[in-house]
Amino acid sequence: MDLQNQQRVKDAAEKYGAENIVVILGSSDAEGAEIYAETVANGDPTFAGPLAGVPLGLAVYDIFEEEIKEEAVEAAWEENISMMEMVLDTDGLCAAVKSMREQFSKYTL
Repeated sequence: MDLQNQQRVKDAAEKYGAENIVVILGSSDAEGAEIYAETVANGDPTFAGPLAGVPLGLAVYDIFEEEIKEEAVEAAWEENISMMEMVLDTDGLCAAVKSMREQFSKYTL
């Protein structure tokens, strides 16, 4: 997660309260998704950005998790996401994000 996005997440959590923020990730690889999820839940593991040492505990989900998919408008899902669902390792992505959420998130849906 780049430094600008880390700052945006931090600013949103400060403005609206961490309990009111849900981060939805759409990474193409499980390793990246895991790092992004850890960053918003437990702080930047590389200690390079605004979230270094800042454990926000945010609720974090992958776009393919059922809780998120159920909330999507079906036509929008089909148009924008369904193709990626067919080619990516959705189970691996969901497992990586869920693992970080279970370890570090203070909040969930």
